[in-house]
Amino acid sequence: MNDQSNAAKGSVLYISHGGGPLPLLGEPSHQELVAFLKNVSGTLHTPSAIIVVSAHWEAEKPTITSGSAPSLIYDYSGFPEQAYQIKYPAPGNPLLAKKISDLLANQGIDAELSDQRGFDHGLFIPLKIMYPDASIPCVQLSLVKGLKPADHIRIGKALAALMDERVLIIGSGFSFHNMKAFFTPPTNETQAMNESFEKWLMDTCATETLSENEREQRLTDWESAPNARYCHPREEHLLPLHVCYGVASKAARKVYTFEILGRKASGYLW
Repeated sequence: MNDQSNAAKGSVLYISHGGGPLPLLGEPSHQELVAFLKNVSGTLHTPSAIIVVSAHWEAEKPTITSGSAPSLIYDYSGFPEQAYQIKYPAPGNPLLAKKISDLLANQGIDAELSDQRGFDHGLFIPLKIMYPDASIPCVQLSLVKGLKPADHIRIGKALAALMDERVLIIGSGFSFHNMKAFFTPPTNETQAMNESFEKWLMDTCATETLSENEREQRLTDWESAPNARYCHPREEHLLPLHVCYGVASKAARKVYTFEILGRKASGYLW
């Protein structure tokens, strides 16, 4: 059933998108993620457009796909041939791309439009599960090199006006992203490290008693969280969350938990 309380407004969703194309290949440890992605789209009013901030695109300045029919970028390797035959022919939205650029410029953030950039797997893998008919126009927004948390919160705040429209903004990352750990059997110690960071992240994003100054400061100083650098040796999969928070600037109204590749992960809806 659609969430009618937000039917006329936009939504913001941070997802853990899993390992490359594995959610579409029937990989058993992605079943909980696939179920989450299928279910969460049914709780939202069908968006007029989708904006995806992907962990898999970093640029010198915020860059926005502005082509009318972006191609797909199969930015993964070592998978079966079917992983490179995936199709997701969602249209682009040049007018929305320009609006995003203008909103950023209005806040003194220099942005760039790219009519050549395609959609990477941070967009087309989860959206093929959430909205398989590929009929909703999509725009992708990059992270910014340097990966500064405050910069990404600021980018999100500049886009807050989009919440007055029926736009879905998705931060496509992974709340746990230690590649070495994914290929190492978990121990009681590493599971506790994973779970302690997840608890901190859930408390930070969803505890309503935190002031927004406190919440923003915690996210800005995320490296101080328990076992932060174990869970994120590099932060590109966490920072789409910072953009999402910047847009919403309030406590998440729903928290989703699941296990992916033997690790605890989470998603957040505003």
